[in-house]
Amino acid sequence: MRSGHILLIEDDEDDQYLFQQMINELGVDNELRFFANGLEALDYLRVTEEQPFIILCDVNMPTMNGIELRKVIDQDEQLKKKAVPFIFLSTYASPVVVRDSYETTIQGFFKKADDYEAAKKQLHWIIGYWLHCVHPHNQDWK
Repeated sequence: MRSGHILLIEDDEDDQYLFQQMINELGVDNELRFFANGLEALDYLRVTEEQPFIILCDVNMPTMNGIELRKVIDQDEQLKKKAVPFIFLSTYASPVVVRDSYETTIQGFFKKADDYEAAKKQLHWIIGYWLHCVHPHNQDWK
């Protein structure tokens, strides 16, 4: 397992609980850290010395939504250098939202699966991809 924690930016507490259950069932050792909106996550990213493994982010949230968060990260040189993979997982995926999301530097946009097993499989694929992807903070490929 690649080191670093998984940031889940999700305002729905039921979804947070389900993500924790799926991570546990998948045997993922990375710590899962929850944030209820983009501003909380941004504050954390600006002060942490740790290198997160991946950011899984909802689009629609109070205070600062996911697209606003990604735009701030794109404009902040220090945060950009961390090169943390940023994936949207959202129940809402209109053509406008998807287009606006990809105008930032996200690495993927997934519509949340409708049932638990499908959502767990989706999470398995996302995490598996980033475990095997060559990445600036993965020194195994050098």
